[in-house]
Amino acid sequence: MRIAQIAPLYEAVPPRLYGGTERIVAHLTDALVDLGHDVTLFASGEARTQAKLVVARDEAIRLDPSPLKSDLASHLAMMYEVSSRRHEFDVMHFHVDMVHFPFFEADAGRTITTLHGRLDLKDLGGVYTRWPRYPLVSISDDQRRPLADANWLATIPHGLAAGSYRFTAVPDRPYLAFLGRISPEKRPDRAIEIAKRAGMRLRIAAKVDQADRAYFHEKIEPLLDHPLIEFIGEIGDDEKALFLGNAKALLFPIDWPEPFGLVMIEAMACGTPVLAWRCGSVPEVVEHGISGFIVDGMDEAVAAVGRLDRLDRRRVRACFDRRFSAEVMARNYLRLYWRLYRDTQTARTRPAALELAG
Repeated sequence: MRIAQIAPLYEAVPPRLYGGTERIVAHLTDALVDLGHDVTLFASGEARTQAKLVVARDEAIRLDPSPLKSDLASHLAMMYEVSSRRHEFDVMHFHVDMVHFPFFEADAGRTITTLHGRLDLKDLGGVYTRWPRYPLVSISDDQRRPLADANWLATIPHGLAAGSYRFTAVPDRPYLAFLGRISPEKRPDRAIEIAKRAGMRLRIAAKVDQADRAYFHEKIEPLLDHPLIEFIGEIGDDEKALFLGNAKALLFPIDWPEPFGLVMIEAMACGTPVLAWRCGSVPEVVEHGISGFIVDGMDEAVAAVGRLDRLDRRRVRACFDRRFSAEVMARNYLRLYWRLYRDTQTARTRPAALELAG
């Protein structure tokens, strides 16, 4: 099958540091190539991929040092490039929210749009009402709730290349880990409180966006002055396996409707269980008592730290292999691609058949 993957241009594919959507696009694209398909990736110039690469921007927007740049202009230019080559593909898989909707209405049946973010934003409902023909994929069932009546085709969880994260059977220097981004909804303050109350080290590997700097300096930085707490900063893919693999657990104390939570399956790939708040997609990702613990409050979280030794890290990794590998994700998408392809072929032949019958 001839498949186009259209990535956002904000980060490299895969990202050098923080970044979820572009990482998923990278792992999905390579898995599809490994399964024998003809895949073309539209992305920024730093992309590392087994697919044919179409450079839609010289470098990712975040990595570009230019102070004056337009993310909208970059994405519109990429839409033009994809549109001019649409005849080359059986399926076009978009990961750019709804930017492509005005340009591909005639070919909506040959597209899949995976929505990677939260959907409870003010203006989104009108967009999906205006363009109802685009088949949509959610990354968790919970993500769908604000747009329950949209044209959902399936829910397909994220997946990662199994060989990218090394399994660790016994952590070298056990500690609790927090990985991702410092922001109010990620609740690093909860992670710090859990560690202090449990009497266990916490290592925080997280980026601080410009928008969250005030929150970091005012709310989080004062909490870091404690012998159990270590703030590392942002880390890259080459450091994640060691960081997560040597952790006793990943803390995921979120306070928002998380659409998926990629860091949870990154931890599971290393054999590290997840201790997470019952929020958003968490109950769909974590198997309570097997790949981690789901809690409803601080006292439960602290108590769960004391039960981490009951979890078998091999079973945690087995959960990842069974549900969240890149190959599993790719095969799930392929079923949708073929379904759309057959529907498209049927639609094309139906008018000719009717004409002959007439």
